[in-house]
Amino acid sequence: MKALIVIDFTNDFVDGSLPVGEPAVEIQHTVAELTKRYADRGDFVVMAVDLHEEGDPYHPEVKLFPPHNIRNTRGRHLYGELEEAYESRKDVIYWMDKTRYSAFCGTDLDIKLRERGITEVHLIGVCTDICVLHTAVDAYNRGYSLKIYEDAVASFNPEGHQWALSHFKGSLGAEVVRSEHK
Repeated sequence: MKALIVIDFTNDFVDGSLPVGEPAVEIQHTVAELTKRYADRGDFVVMAVDLHEEGDPYHPEVKLFPPHNIRNTRGRHLYGELEEAYESRKDVIYWMDKTRYSAFCGTDLDIKLRERGITEVHLIGVCTDICVLHTAVDAYNRGYSLKIYEDAVASFNPEGHQWALSHFKGSLGAEVVRSEHK
């Protein structure tokens, strides 16, 4: 059994207050198509979405990044084609707020995967070398097999993106693949 985890593909991370920019815009169709494909065939799809509170002085990211994905803001909405894909399938897609880089940290993700008998996690979204990477490491440490779609992940750091793709393969034993759609 497998699950697709869509990580942080929101307005703020694509073209908002902490933008990946053009690399994220370029993968939006692939992200949306993979989301639809997995949802339509009955796989477990998780929309793992960063959540921050306005003015929270205790969150560690405050010292690292500008405010982003603030509760009840447009920046936290899913970006472009993914928003449409989610809205038409939200009855079968699990929305999960997360407050740290990893989709596993402080969430019920591991419980949701295990109760469904899922052993393989497929990852897409942004940023390749931050939230996707930390989610992959946590999945690996929990014994899940990993697949990363290299044409459905992006980062604002090109070197970090390439390093993470290599790390997925070399250190986590992940299968790094391209999607079948064009």
